[in-house]
Amino acid sequence: MNIAPSALLPDVFQGQERLVVLAPHPDDESLGCGALLARAFAGAGAHVICLTDGSASHPGSAFWTPTRLAAKRQAEMVEAIECLGGSARDLTWLGLTDSRLYQADAAAVVARLEQVIQGWGARHIFVPAAEDHHEDHQATARFAGQLRTRRPDWMFYSYPVWCRWDDPDFRQTIVRHSPVSVPPGGLRDRKRAAIDAHRSQTGQIVTDDPSGFTLPPGFIEKFVTEDEIFWRMP
Repeated sequence: MNIAPSALLPDVFQGQERLVVLAPHPDDESLGCGALLARAFAGAGAHVICLTDGSASHPGSAFWTPTRLAAKRQAEMVEAIECLGGSARDLTWLGLTDSRLYQADAAAVVARLEQVIQGWGARHIFVPAAEDHHEDHQATARFAGQLRTRRPDWMFYSYPVWCRWDDPDFRQTIVRHSPVSVPPGGLRDRKRAAIDAHRSQTGQIVTDDPSGFTLPPGFIEKFVTEDEIFWRMP
């Protein structure tokens, strides 16, 4: 994949346009868009909308009940956004049930997304790739597709998370989208700090659920050291 010189990248990738990132779970924003958000927070501004409460990652924990874990993950997300240069005001937390977005009232979710994005005054929206295999990522992409029908004046971009990790044919899969590869540059440390803020997902917080979710070895390094990847949502 060719890397476009920064001078040739559209303004939105250089922090010169307001943008909104849709995150299915707390941590997707930092993994897929950490450097993008850091540039925007330092420039025109950014807002993150987290759709789920992140409460399903450790169902076997007795101490970290879904309610307690959701509160922890929200606090981690605020910390991550602060690492990137934003603040708690730059987060809208929808708090929908983790791993159950397919059961959500799509019309209500889309209406709420439109309200927040319009209120923020952004017209560039970043959405998890439909190629991601997690059902919450796919549901978020579907919501964005419905929103795009309502707002053809807005521009929608996909960002990959899980398909970038577990699809062995990832580059062949996305080449048809003409993706843009954006180097983190001097923002790698900020991005790493933001990802590290999600400690509940790296085995540092929940200790009584050995079968619970933990980011795979090498996962964080991949997203910190490699370029961020985006394409216009098909």
